[in-house]
Amino acid sequence: MTSRREFLAGLGATALSAALPRPAGGGLRAAPGDLLYPPMDLSRFDRPITPAPGDIRLGYAAITWGGHDLQAIEDIAAAGFHGIQLRSNVLTQFGARPAELRDLLARHQLTFVALSSGAVRLDPAVEAQVVAEHESHARFLREAGGLYLQVTDERPAGRPVADADYERLGGLLTAIGRRSADLGIPLGYHNHVGALGETPDAVDRILAAADPRYVKLLLDVAHYQQGGGDPVQAIRRYRDRLLLLHIKDLESPWEKSYRFVELGRGKVDIKGVFAALDAIGFRGWAVVELDSVPDAARTPKESAVISRQFLEAAGVR
Repeated sequence: MTSRREFLAGLGATALSAALPRPAGGGLRAAPGDLLYPPMDLSRFDRPITPAPGDIRLGYAAITWGGHDLQAIEDIAAAGFHGIQLRSNVLTQFGARPAELRDLLARHQLTFVALSSGAVRLDPAVEAQVVAEHESHARFLREAGGLYLQVTDERPAGRPVADADYERLGGLLTAIGRRSADLGIPLGYHNHVGALGETPDAVDRILAAADPRYVKLLLDVAHYQQGGGDPVQAIRRYRDRLLLLHIKDLESPWEKSYRFVELGRGKVDIKGVFAALDAIGFRGWAVVELDSVPDAARTPKESAVISRQFLEAAGVR
């Protein structure tokens, strides 16, 4: 161990090292016979650093179970997923006892990936209330051991969308994101059909209006496609803003009669989505989501198993 005096003396010697003679074989001398640093090969520092490989972790959303979250936890774990996304209705049961939820998920070896916090309303009369509500959800999420807070948005009521709405929403998202960041919880904005952020252009405008330090993107690949976009291209476009994804499939995209279905049974290029994630070296969570079971003869768990089997056959573990 080096004393404080010796350490400070070494710092002073380092500052003078450029003016000192270099011995053969490398190293630096402070005085004849005294090496500050041993000889070393520095050639490796001239080589570019190889990017880390992608690391995609798979979760599943409890929305399919329609509020029966305890059953969802059991089934999602049994289906072989490692993470779960819950909706804010879970606060009805665990709002005052987040540690109980944390322990329950730990027993099922599930990571609490995200909490669906609800929509951000564009109403000046309730903006402070909206920010405070999402902040309280972020605090619950932190205490329950969760990772990310998800928000959607609502179109303004009773009037057409105006340019100022995108700026207002960006500002609200930034305010919420600052509060959640103070709690250690990143915020993900979820693009959604029927919301202000429905089309690719709208998503662009909202993200441009929000501070990228506090507002990331939760890309829902099916909603993005239904909104007129290419989710594979979106992954490349937002690679530096991508927080996590919703992986879902849908029948009859771009038509009013579309419906969400299990992975591999619709028109979303799910394999292309994962290839794009691999190409950008994405490291994070991809949450499979199915709003409701498309066939009444199946259970939510059976639908989860179908999607899981599709991913395994596609080489996604």
